[in-house]
Amino acid sequence: MNRYLSNESFMNEIEQSEIDYMVDRMRSIQLREGNPEGVEIVRIGHATCFYSKTMPWPMFNTVKGLRNEDHDLIEPILSFYRERERKPRIELVPSLVNSKFMAKLTGQGFYQSGFHTSVYIDPMHYQIEEQQSITIRELGSDEFDVYATIHCLATGLGTEGIPYVSMNNRILHDRKGWRFYLASVNDTPAAVGVMYMQDGIASLTFGATHPEYRNRGLQQALIKHRIEAANRAQCRLVVSQCAFLSSSHRNMERSGMRIGYIRATWERES
Repeated sequence: MNRYLSNESFMNEIEQSEIDYMVDRMRSIQLREGNPEGVEIVRIGHATCFYSKTMPWPMFNTVKGLRNEDHDLIEPILSFYRERERKPRIELVPSLVNSKFMAKLTGQGFYQSGFHTSVYIDPMHYQIEEQQSITIRELGSDEFDVYATIHCLATGLGTEGIPYVSMNNRILHDRKGWRFYLASVNDTPAAVGVMYMQDGIASLTFGATHPEYRNRGLQQALIKHRIEAANRAQCRLVVSQCAFLSSSHRNMERSGMRIGYIRATWERES
């Protein structure tokens, strides 16, 4: 029997690991001279609220960590974003909020827009076999333009986003807990993967493959490589998030990861 199944404290631990890496990521951007991206991180009740003035994407304007006890704090949270003319994304973990809580969100014009899967694995004794045509190594501090190129082309941001993605990730390179990996096919950079470690938990925070190198097993290789690296770093748990039944989800399950929970994504109507 899965010893983690239906364990509320374990669900809290998975969610907290995601909050931890987002806090560190956003704080590193915030600490750039003059805070050019206009980043703010505030705690209201159990919720951690992320905001960026210049980065309007949901990832950077999200509310995480809500609990039933925060029922009366929904309005102050929404007021924080309203004052900044931003519609936040709200992420809810099953069993940690009830129907009354969700009804109040509905009354504020929110609707459930999707699902996202949180997965995990115990990395102890995890072993991998590298594919001969794929080599994986840690990214050098002078290679973030390579990282950003793959990131932008894979996610559809376009090449104009490369300088910004490069800068906002380069500042993480020397921060405690962060590791960036580059996968190459026959010595050609083809895919990237990122991991953040804190309090014995490793989060696989991002992965992307250059469009020309998809369907070659690169992401699965990067997942396995990071799990094994987390084990060497004596992490007791590896977690990640992915769209439900996406290719990322399938790659993670093929790598031995299991579903911890499926959280709900809530957004506000236009």
